[in-house]
Amino acid sequence: MKKIIIAGMIGNGLEWYDYALYGQFASVISTLFFPASNAYISLIQTYGVFAAGFAMRPVGAILFGFIGDRFGRRISLAISILMMAIPTALIGFLPTYQKIGIVAPVLLTIIRLMQGLSLGGELSGSIAFVVEHAPLKKRGLAGSSSLFSAVAGILFGSLVGTTAAQLLTPEQLADWGWRVPFIFGIVIGLVGLYIRAKLQESPTYLAAKDEGRLSEKPLREMFRHHTKELFIGIGIYLTVTVPFYMLVVFLLSFMVKFLGHTMPESLLMNSIALLVLLPVIPYSAMISDRIGRKPVLIFGAVSLLVFSYPIFMFLVQPGFVYPFIGHLVFAISLGVFLGPVPTMLVELFPTKVRYTGMALSYNICAALFGGTAPMVATWMIKETGSNMVVALYLIACSIITLFTLFFFRDKYRLPLH
Repeated sequence: MKKIIIAGMIGNGLEWYDYALYGQFASVISTLFFPASNAYISLIQTYGVFAAGFAMRPVGAILFGFIGDRFGRRISLAISILMMAIPTALIGFLPTYQKIGIVAPVLLTIIRLMQGLSLGGELSGSIAFVVEHAPLKKRGLAGSSSLFSAVAGILFGSLVGTTAAQLLTPEQLADWGWRVPFIFGIVIGLVGLYIRAKLQESPTYLAAKDEGRLSEKPLREMFRHHTKELFIGIGIYLTVTVPFYMLVVFLLSFMVKFLGHTMPESLLMNSIALLVLLPVIPYSAMISDRIGRKPVLIFGAVSLLVFSYPIFMFLVQPGFVYPFIGHLVFAISLGVFLGPVPTMLVELFPTKVRYTGMALSYNICAALFGGTAPMVATWMIKETGSNMVVALYLIACSIITLFTLFFFRDKYRLPLH
């Protein structure tokens, strides 16, 4: 079990490192690929390409869901990591707008679409693979390793960005420094592929295959018999995807372009917040193994509901201390909610449509709300002139999730079927 979890975490973390680099260098990319006299416009365009990658995630969910449910989790995970690593490296070689004009942002958008397609099957496959190996009383903890490794991969990208910003001048960073982490993505992808090639197929999946319980058309069966579970998954995941991308992507540029902090200072705050977030995820998941997923999810959603406005009140204060505290409170509140979510998604769906159902639940939600969150937040600030309006968006998401949890039936004590 330890081998499965560690191998799954490494592969998943490496893929999320690749994907997160775009967010880490959004403020640099915005000036190189979307030059505009108005900083708001160039940043919104950059986040628009970020959101475009999410538009492909439901397509990836359907593609990899079919492969994962029909032919096995291992083959789906192997394909997805290659489809992430190669496009990531290509970003590092892209000419800028100054060199090739409008072709530069077009190529960048195409690459982000390919990355989105890959990630559409990655997280759901990784979660299903690990949880289906886990013993009943430790499913929550095992499942949390997927989000733990995703955050670790993003943190790795953040630390790379912080190091680059500290060691290089702004001119060097804009000229060539930002490219190096992207090019390094191909090496990381090959390492992840090697690790995944050594894993054994999920025993739950193999049992379903031996008993003839697999579906030849998992997408059709999922929509025919499990639409309620699909909408429950979307409603609960809303308070994962919006706050998550606010913390990981939006706050970096928010602190620099809107509040006047330096890039190294913003990266430092964000990196420490992610470090604090990491241990909260498995601890919250362990509690859900004891008392159930539902009570922990309700507590986490209420925490984000209550603290969102105070968090942004701290973020907009001058200096370092108060914004740093805002980052920490945001990370802890989000971490409490994140812990039980992966295993909750696994337990929502039966084995024969699990990969497809999970992938669609979180990818539809991520495409509509997660990928657009930085762009929408930037637009809301521009239109209202208030930095606090973003907190209201987070509060609305928490309310919708709490309403959805009313219909959620906890299955933490039941075996997977």
